Amino acid sequence: MSNIKLNKIFKTVCIASDHAGFNLKEDIKNFLIDKQVSIFDIGPFTDKSVDYPDYAKRLGNRIRLKKSDVGILVCGSGIGMAISANKIKSIRAALCYNLKSTRLSRQHNNANIIALGSRLTKKKLSFKLVEVFLKTKFEGGRHLRRIKKI
Repeated sequence: MSNIKLNKIFKTVCIASDHAGFNLKEDIKNFLIDKQVSIFDIGPFTDKSVDYPDYAKRLGNRIRLKKSDVGILVCGSGIGMAISANKIKSIRAALCYNLKSTRLSRQHNNANIIALGSRLTKKKLSFKLVEVFLKTKFEGGRHLRRIKKI
């Protein structure tokens, strides 16, 4: 992976998980800190059982209120986090599982949250997905027209 700073597009990144995603959340957080990305951890701060909708809501509201530019959500599959976050106005959470889905989530959908599944995505790939998510710009144009319809 490149050493190019990841915070060229986004100044503030927030991250949260549930208990199943806790270890991967911590790994991603440390990966981003090493890349000098400003990151705000919403929790949880242990792997004790928690309810993923609570953390998705906290993170999504932080983005909605413009306290962070983008977010990273991690649970066992990524599905619950994405569903929960997408209930919040102006949130476009994308469940990403490979480089192409991640790139397109930003280019075409202007996703502002990446959701990852800790039980389905290996750590090394998760790092690559987060890096691509944070480096990829929204293309606008016809895609903006479509996003406004959401």
